[in-house]
Amino acid sequence: MWLKGNSSHGSHLGRTFIAVWVKIPLKFCRAAHGRFAQKLMKDLFTNYTNALRPVEDTDYIINVTLQVTLSQIIDMDERNQILTTYLWVRQVWMDAFLTWKKEDYDGLDTIRIPSSYVWRPDIVLYNSADDEFSSSMETNVVLRNDGQVMWDQPAITKSSCSVDVAFFPFDLQQCDLTFGSWTHNGNQMDLFNALDSADLADFVPNVEWEVSSGNASQENVILYGCCSEPYPDITFSLHLKRRASFYIFNLLIPCMMISFLAPLGFYLPADSGEKVSLGVTVLLALTVFQLLVAESMPPSESVPLIGKYYIATMTMVTASTALTIFIMNIHHCGGEARPVPEWAERFILKYLARICFVYEVGENCLGGARKEPLSQEGSDSPSANGGDGGNRREILVKCLCQHQELGKNVEYIANSYQDQRAAQLRIGEWRKVAKVMDRFFMWLFFIMAFFMSILILGKSV
Repeated sequence: MWLKGNSSHGSHLGRTFIAVWVKIPLKFCRAAHGRFAQKLMKDLFTNYTNALRPVEDTDYIINVTLQVTLSQIIDMDERNQILTTYLWVRQVWMDAFLTWKKEDYDGLDTIRIPSSYVWRPDIVLYNSADDEFSSSMETNVVLRNDGQVMWDQPAITKSSCSVDVAFFPFDLQQCDLTFGSWTHNGNQMDLFNALDSADLADFVPNVEWEVSSGNASQENVILYGCCSEPYPDITFSLHLKRRASFYIFNLLIPCMMISFLAPLGFYLPADSGEKVSLGVTVLLALTVFQLLVAESMPPSESVPLIGKYYIATMTMVTASTALTIFIMNIHHCGGEARPVPEWAERFILKYLARICFVYEVGENCLGGARKEPLSQEGSDSPSANGGDGGNRREILVKCLCQHQELGKNVEYIANSYQDQRAAQLRIGEWRKVAKVMDRFFMWLFFIMAFFMSILILGKSV
């Protein structure tokens, strides 16, 4: 028992002893690397200056490799034409004065130091629209023993972008990010692309914009008017496609629903007094939507597609309101109006009424009023059989005069009734014409609104 306990205690002490001896070399190595890193820093930057290009001969060209990673699209301001993005910019170049042999420093091959200690290329965003020019972070650089300097720098950039809203909200935009040196020309510094296309591996999807996968980077050499030397730059083109779901459900579909209310104004009865009010209300609602679109769009000559749709719909509603007023005047034609012309009776009341499915009970009564003359039965002459022409003849003369006056009164009443009946028939015919025109324009404007909606939605496919 004693031996067993001592053996277990000894094994525990042995493991502790080994662990201590394992940790000691690790701490010693770290301490050694720390001492060598400090010695390396002292040796490298004793006679080093970050104000001049790090080349052994001033005629040499320093090559800078640029890689831009798009991390996020923060905002696209269409009205001011400014694109705000979050980028990771990597710059790699060779510094001829920052080299060492890693054997002299205990195998130390890389160190990380503040970027302000070394020379940095003055690469800026040419088409920057930032008013502060302070959107980048001062991060460390990674130095390798062969003189390679790698600088990863996150930056929030605001760049100018020419926004074309002709097909809004189904538009495609191309925004360029042009990087280049501000003071070094092509004989002093040259730029190269690290990748054939922009890096989208860490891109955070945007709720409004979709970035296409084929964003190409292009190298350009430009001669500016101020200088005779060429200045190289690298342009990264971002192809952005707008996600139109938000605008379809919040701007297009409400406008379509309102536009389909305009033809229903023709279906309202003329005596309701709400036909013109409905058209004016629909026109005011479309005007509100038009103002919402105009506030977000840049004040340019190109009218957006949704704006054209609103203008066409407002024109249709205005025309329907004007036609409604014209048809109401036809409906309220009085008895003093002229009869319906033959061409209107033949074309509107016969053919167009059948096409528009306008049928009424008893409409065959509108075919024309036939004036049937009142038959007047002549009074039988009094028989002169027998008797003398005394008092009986006078009585017969008085009866005949009274009969003629009564006949004139009856004829006057009959003529008045026929005139009133003819006026009612004319009123009924004009109302039938107004009703047929109402139905015709209702179906016509329904078809127009349907095809306009199909055309605007077809742009999203």
